[in-house]
Amino acid sequence: MSETTDHRAAGAAGTASPLSPGSPEAPGPRAGFAERAARLDAGDPLAGLRDRFLLERPSDGDAAVYLDGNSLGALPAGVPARIAEVVEHEWGRLRIRSWTEGGWWQAPERIGDRIAPLVGAAPGQIVVGDSTSVNLYKALVAAVRIAQEGAPGTLGGSGAAGPAGAPGGAGSADGAGSADGQVGLPSAPAADGPLARAGSLPRPAGAGGGGEGSGPPRDEILVDAETFPTDGYIAESAARMTGCRIRAVPAGEIGAACGPRTAVALVNHVDYRTGRLHDLPGTTAAAHAAGALVVWDLCHSAGALPVGLDAHGVDLAVGCTYKYLNGGPGSPAFLYVRRDLQPRFDSPLPGWNSHADPFGMAPSYAPADGAVRGRVGTPDILSMLALEAALEVWDGVAVEDVRAKSLALTDFFLECVAAYVPRGRVECVTPAAHAERGSQVALRCEDAEEVMRELIARGVVGDFRRPDVLRFGFTPLYVGYADAERAARVLADVLAERHPGGGPPGAGGTGGGLPGAGGPGARDTAADGSHTTPGGSQATPGGPGTGSGA
Repeated sequence: MSETTDHRAAGAAGTASPLSPGSPEAPGPRAGFAERAARLDAGDPLAGLRDRFLLERPSDGDAAVYLDGNSLGALPAGVPARIAEVVEHEWGRLRIRSWTEGGWWQAPERIGDRIAPLVGAAPGQIVVGDSTSVNLYKALVAAVRIAQEGAPGTLGGSGAAGPAGAPGGAGSADGAGSADGQVGLPSAPAADGPLARAGSLPRPAGAGGGGEGSGPPRDEILVDAETFPTDGYIAESAARMTGCRIRAVPAGEIGAACGPRTAVALVNHVDYRTGRLHDLPGTTAAAHAAGALVVWDLCHSAGALPVGLDAHGVDLAVGCTYKYLNGGPGSPAFLYVRRDLQPRFDSPLPGWNSHADPFGMAPSYAPADGAVRGRVGTPDILSMLALEAALEVWDGVAVEDVRAKSLALTDFFLECVAAYVPRGRVECVTPAAHAERGSQVALRCEDAEEVMRELIARGVVGDFRRPDVLRFGFTPLYVGYADAERAARVLADVLAERHPGGGPPGAGGTGGGLPGAGGPGARDTAADGSHTTPGGSQATPGGPGTGSGA
């Protein structure tokens, strides 16, 4: 197979491997990588998608390498004209009539159905609106209420979630494997952190469970110990409201940690700092076997890789749309509620938009049927319709092909970094195995804040997460192999200038090697010998990310 053609085949086999310095096939540092990138770009079937965005052409002298789409996606070319039409015609001329004639009232569900195939969901299960944080609060509280009602036999849904048990088995359609051996940042919150303060709280009167012969009450919320901070804050608030306690558990152990008291587990599909992809099918199946539900945060996976919500029987999920879905700064988030759970979805934020008769103005609340039940108040029409226009870049694009290119890009970037950057200057904290890697690469680096600041000044835009992590997000719809090669080359230049006499104290060796990565493209081998494949906000260096899962 030519290296310039089939992304999906290369990604599916997971056969890409680093070239060790000095091996017969290994090019010398900086020799041949630019030419190889040009060949890969020429044979890339997705290369033309870059024209669907308002980006400088790589041939332009001032073109930036934009590797921060995991914080804020680039601007799709069709959005400005659509927003102008909405403002000038629908708002400016039709005015109130646009709620009916312009389709504004139906927009949250219509756009939700547009997102649905990108996350493996059938129509009628996703509503768009509010922020990720607000949707997460709705999902967590509703999940606890469902679990406390009992009826655990309905938690598994109709999807083929696979055998119950702890995560870590052979990979599946969305590619998550074992999270054993996780490297990188601190794995648990500080003793006085938000997840540590929510202890056992009084349970509200009438909460399900705990009756004679019914087993212990479901009064526990498990939270990914490395979760994005807002997710932890929201979980703590949901615990107070529902009379639950919080227990922080490493994401790879959550399935095994679910027990008879667990109501719901909150897990990030991809870790926002390290880029680790967690086992959605296995964790979901294990939670269901324990009678618990799972809420998945898809902020760093929606639009980057296949998710398989329906196929794996996921209960509820939330996600943002301003990263890999390119919806724009502050674009509305989405909420997924599996169809059979929708009649039991009891939102803690009922509003007139989710009322069965929204214009009846009844003093008492009666929830609407279906995904509409996830609404609260009046939709943010301008940003919502910008998102709808942005999603047109996905026309004719399969998320599986995007995933295959993502793996090929990140493999190539890691290979360039290993060849260009002297050993010991950076450490990769993103897993090497395809089944455990999202669509970003995180490198631990001394003086990371200053290094990223200089990278941005030289036209390579990534971001920085405290204390020492450089993040590079790869959005295959508009990032190419030449971008990856240039980013690695400029990174090497910056590091060489900061340490002209060699690496920082303790750095050993010169030329090639990437400690911590274990080699890009490591493949996962099942028991039968087959190979399995995975199915922020823009921040200036040092600035905090915004939005859930930044």
